[in-house]
Parts: sequence; C-alpha cells; structure tokens
Amino acid sequence: MSLNQIRLAVPCLALFSASPLLAQQQSSPPTPAVSIKRNFASVNRRLLAMAEDFPAEKYDYRPTKDVRSFGEVIVHAMSGNVYASKAGRGEKVKWDELDAKNYKGKAEIVSALKKSIADADATLNAVPDEQFAKTLGPWMGVMEHSAEHYGQLVVYYRLNGLVPPESRPKSKTN
Repeated sequence: MSLNQIRLAVPCLALFSASPLLAQQQSSPPTPAVSIKRNFASVNRRLLAMAEDFPAEKYDYRPTKDVRSFGEVIVHAMSGNVYASKAGRGEKVKWDELDAKNYKGKAEIVSALKKSIADADATLNAVPDEQFAKTLGPWMGVMEHSAEHYGQLVVYYRLNGLVPPESRPKSKTN
C-alpha cells in the first residue's frame, strides 16, 4: 500500500468506525422527561393555535345542545393545565372544573389559556428529570385529556367548513 493510499484510508476508516456510534446516538429514544415535555408542549401548541385561529363569532358554536361549545371546550382543556401546575408542584389538589362563564369571549379565553400553558410549562420544567422514572403523573393524564379535546375541536372546525391549523399545508421554506 502506498503512502497516499494510507493517507486516504485512515480518515475513511475513522469515519466508518464512528458511523455506528453516531447512528446509535441519533436513534436513541428520548428520556421520559424529554418525551413528556415535548408532548405536553405539542398538544398545548396545537390547542392554542386553534383557540387563536377559530373565529370569535363561532366560540359559542356547539354541534348539538348536549355538548360544550368551542369556547367551553378550550376552558375545559385549560382546567387540565391548571390541575397539572398544582399537582406538579406537589399540592394536594383535585381536578376542579374552571367555569367557562367566568371568561367573556375569545380574547379572555385565549389569554387565560396562554397563562395556563405558561404556568404548567414552568412547573413541568422545574420537575427533576429523575422524577419521571418514578411517575409520569400528572402529565400523562393531562396530555391524554387535552389530546382528546383537540380531536373534538378538529370536528368542530370541520363542521364549520374550516381547516384546523395543524391540517393546513405547511410552507416549504426553510
């Protein structure tokens, strides 16, 4: 083997020997803490996008008289964030339903939702990562609850001839 061939082979061998390690690092699943934080942020981001996007004049829309209006569903989902904030700080708390009548229209509901998300995020981010090896509560239950109502609100959008923000085509500019 010539000196030039050796010079070429050494970097190639180093690259190929590092490839499995790099691939393993890239494919490692996120920790429970990272997964919870990402998913909690994702569902709240989608709910907030809907709350901000849905027309104010349709906040009282309900598919039938027996179900919550759009605005009431947002307030109901917000109740989960309030609960998670308190329970995540270790407070003895039960899930108290926020009363939608205390929020007058879209602007107040969106503002309160933003605050509930910020409070819950602050609490969640203060939880030590090792805590998630012991329990995923209250976060998993609240995420599941919020995701169920996200799906409900998708139907409200569709019944009003609207496309939910998450279902709209994404821009290809990066």
